[in-house]
Amino acid sequence: MPVITVTDPADPRLADYRDLTDVALRRALEPARGLYMAEGAKVISRAVAAGHRPRSVLVSERWLDSVASSVDGDVPVYLGPATLLEAVTGYQVHRGALASMERPALPALADLARDARRIVVLEGIVDHTNVGAIFRSAAGVGADAVIVSPTCADPLYRRSVKVSMGTVFQVPWTRAESWPGSLDVLRELGFQVAGLALRDDAVPLDEFAARAGERVAIVMGTEGDGLTREALAHVDHAVVIPMHGGVDSLNVAAASAVAMWELRVR
Repeated sequence: MPVITVTDPADPRLADYRDLTDVALRRALEPARGLYMAEGAKVISRAVAAGHRPRSVLVSERWLDSVASSVDGDVPVYLGPATLLEAVTGYQVHRGALASMERPALPALADLARDARRIVVLEGIVDHTNVGAIFRSAAGVGADAVIVSPTCADPLYRRSVKVSMGTVFQVPWTRAESWPGSLDVLRELGFQVAGLALRDDAVPLDEFAARAGERVAIVMGTEGDGLTREALAHVDHAVVIPMHGGVDSLNVAAASAVAMWELRVR
């Protein structure tokens, strides 16, 4: 691998890494450029192991050896002090390494669901931390796939990837092209579609799990308002996690972990 020492934060070769704290700008540019950021040696290694290709790597001297084994011979590695990484990105890169990764093509929903038995569907969840945490839970409890709605935060955004500990590369996922029509597609593919919702007619989660079919898709809504009425009109069952202590609901990341565990394939 070519190791190139850089000293100028304005070096045009570092354009992919510049001003990563500007969330709105990164949301607009990263998908359009066909790239995403992987931060830290472990995350970079998991991305490469999943078949994703780095365009380049930006690393401080301390972390060079830890990323070397993950990088092919023709991928440029830009080496600089920690102060340069901070000047380029706009924040302190605690894990000392960033990789600009080529964004892979997403599978069609039907292909993703073909062999799946448990799918998690996310509608409009905009917090990248929650998205990353949900992917980590999905990997941990054995969910087969994740589908995100058109308005959901990007699972490959730097914060999502970091919180997920790289499991966004492990759990198959795709973005729904139509919403909420994709829920009808899942039903046509043989899934029971259940939406987690605070409704009077909602079935307790454990009761639903006891009689759940072979294939289940559980739909999770936004952090504040939950599932939209449009989405709820396309589910087969409204499901609720019974709560105590005057608490009406859990954070969406916690709720998804509980739901996935209860609905796991036994």
